[in-house]
Amino acid sequence: MRGAVIHAPGDIRFETLEEPKILKPTDAIIRTAVTCVCGSDLWPYRGAEPTDAAHPMGHEYVGFVEEVGSEVTSVRPGQFVVGSFATSDNTCANCRNGFQSNCLNREFMSTCQADYVRIPNAQGTLVATDGVPDERFWPGLLAVSDVLGTGWWAADAAEVEPGATAVVVGDGAVGLCGVIAAKEMGAERIIAMSRHASRQKLARAFGATDIVTERGAEGVARIKEMTGGIGADSVLECVGTAQAMQQALHSARPGGNVGFVGVPHGVAVDGQELFFSHVGLRGGPAPVRRYLPDLIDRVLSGRIDPGKVFDLTLPLDQVAEGYKAMDERRAIKTLLKP
Repeated sequence: MRGAVIHAPGDIRFETLEEPKILKPTDAIIRTAVTCVCGSDLWPYRGAEPTDAAHPMGHEYVGFVEEVGSEVTSVRPGQFVVGSFATSDNTCANCRNGFQSNCLNREFMSTCQADYVRIPNAQGTLVATDGVPDERFWPGLLAVSDVLGTGWWAADAAEVEPGATAVVVGDGAVGLCGVIAAKEMGAERIIAMSRHASRQKLARAFGATDIVTERGAEGVARIKEMTGGIGADSVLECVGTAQAMQQALHSARPGGNVGFVGVPHGVAVDGQELFFSHVGLRGGPAPVRRYLPDLIDRVLSGRIDPGKVFDLTLPLDQVAEGYKAMDERRAIKTLLKP
């Protein structure tokens, strides 16, 4: 088969790879329907995470079951399935508590920008749709496997409630999906922090009521001005930088909550400052499996269309251009078709 391999910062190649095989009775093999490039893939692409040796890339996927291990009974060959970037048995204590992304048998996906993918913990990870969805739904279902699930977790962790004021820090695919989540959870006012016209337009289409272009201290001051000097009820941090975290924490009101889902790079939180702020802080890898059945239904019913975050579609063999376009901010998110 063929798939994407990173060799060094800025060096993505489409290469011939060994086809995946069933290694454990809990595995499944899927044929990828569509996959994509994630904003978090740009960390190693930009050299912010080390690439010590060449390795495959990609952790978002939907596809058709080709083969299952002997212990997998929840899905069968031929079915169309949606999974998560973090696999889970969905039976351990952490899974039962709703944190499948911290499953005791967790494995992170990392080979999905390819024709075929081995899915560990398939029994607990994969959710089959009722029949094969029309292809127009595939981008939205692909978004469910990570960016929508992660944006949903950001809103959930920030405890967005009906009537709330929510701020979304970050206008990438996760932040834009966070806008969808905040709206679906009933936020009355959704303030998207964005400097890019195309992303602002999509944020408004997803439900943002206000746009703030300022960043850092100026951005915080603008949020305070818009909220009577108090701050927002809920803040979704969807970037992972130190500036984004500080912006999020300082934009929340006393008693408000920050949900942080951007993979942290250089982020440090001052314990004393957090202590006196009365701001709640929760985040981490999104427990996407918790939300899969609900989010799949919302997409297939037409209630939401997170697939709009894909503003560039390329054949899988042009994956290197997909990375380049996102790195240069010519694209929000690249959809890849095998």
